[in-house]
Amino acid sequence: MTGPHPGPSSASSTGSPSRSSSRSSSEPLHVAVVGSGPAGFYAADALLASEAPQVRVDMIERLPTPWGLVRSGVAPDHPKIKSVADTFEQIAAHPAFRWYGHVALGTDVTREELKEVYDAVVYAIGAQTDRHLGVPGEQLAGCVAATDVVGWYNGHPHFHDVEVGLHGERAVVVGNGNVALDVARMLCTDVAELNRTDIADHALAVLSASAVREVLVVGRRGPAQATFTTLELRELGALGGVDVSVQPAGVLDIPEDGLAPAVRRNLAALRVLAATPPTGTPGARRLVFRFWRSPIALEASDAGSVARVVLAVNEPEVAPDGRIVARDTGQREVVDAGLVVRAVGYLGVPVAGLPFDAAAGHIPHEQGRVEGGDREYVVGWIKRGPTGVIGTNKKDARESVARLLADLGAAGPRDPRPDRPVRLEAWLRERQPALVTDEGWHAIDEVERAAGVVQGRPRVKLVHTDDLLAAARRADGSWGS
Repeated sequence: MTGPHPGPSSASSTGSPSRSSSRSSSEPLHVAVVGSGPAGFYAADALLASEAPQVRVDMIERLPTPWGLVRSGVAPDHPKIKSVADTFEQIAAHPAFRWYGHVALGTDVTREELKEVYDAVVYAIGAQTDRHLGVPGEQLAGCVAATDVVGWYNGHPHFHDVEVGLHGERAVVVGNGNVALDVARMLCTDVAELNRTDIADHALAVLSASAVREVLVVGRRGPAQATFTTLELRELGALGGVDVSVQPAGVLDIPEDGLAPAVRRNLAALRVLAATPPTGTPGARRLVFRFWRSPIALEASDAGSVARVVLAVNEPEVAPDGRIVARDTGQREVVDAGLVVRAVGYLGVPVAGLPFDAAAGHIPHEQGRVEGGDREYVVGWIKRGPTGVIGTNKKDARESVARLLADLGAAGPRDPRPDRPVRLEAWLRERQPALVTDEGWHAIDEVERAAGVVQGRPRVKLVHTDDLLAAARRADGSWGS
């Protein structure tokens, strides 16, 4: 990412850029976007497109690398989806855009400080944790969150040491969304295929030694209520050496009158998978869809790790609001499993001082403006919850940015002095001496891509923060060795 970096200047005596009481429309508004995933970049794009008022964007990221879930959430075997990063780089090339990594909200800078030195703050912090199953035994070793597993195989520096036990012959993935499918597919895919991707080296080593022969994808409701996308289902048919099964028998015999087109497409894709004969490949893995089942307990082995999953057998019931819900029939099934991955939904985390809906896991808002807030806005999953695909963030960001511009367009910048960008960067560097600039990120990118060329891969990710910072330091000699 590139952008102009004016010559040296000084921060105010208080350690932050001073705020002028004068108002002027001759200088642009300065907006901080916290988070550099898709929602943050689409918000930046909408802000930079504004001509009246003009806007400068400083994007602040807690990691030393940008792109959020595009880098650390999209499965390694989906390079076409990852190519949206090219769009983000084009946005970042705007002369009024700057990216700053390795700056943690609440630790290096506070919400109150950002509000003081910027004209507005946009939170694009995503959904950083996950929902729990709420069943006995969930705390056992061998039960892990999908957020942890996804971060682990994608080389997220906070998850490189996650233990994903693949010593048993069966793994259970609880959830009926795309994340569940991603995890199941990664556990089944031949490592020779994964070795062509940007999967983290430590994950590749563990998967190479995996004893897992069967992966159960468990959903409490039926295939018509699952939130898979059709493309994700269809690509399971192209997995080499994997037999796909849909259970229980007859679960796809659903009248389609009144079903949404997307649901009908999913059912058609599942029927194709169910009708496909086994590959006959010696040692083929199995991926089994297990509908109308809910885990109600995890049981331990003698060593104290997960050994079995107790499943309730459900049946459909129509709720008063017309939704199809799962009703426990009282029947039970027990399956052996050495690994359980819960993929039942992401949750946002609160920002100190802002309202938070704990049940929904997002920040309440009015058209993107934080409820009861002053010059604070939300985009992406922290705004609407973990729904939609990457492109959903475009419309979402436009709404929030329109609200921001309507609120602030006539006010002018809080600090109209032309050297404001320099003073803001000096302030950020004071708060985080190991600040990673766009030049630092490009240095990281070059190191990873060069290592990938040697191995015939898109990149070999640096997965430890110290290694990422060491690579960034080569391009920015203004902080210590």
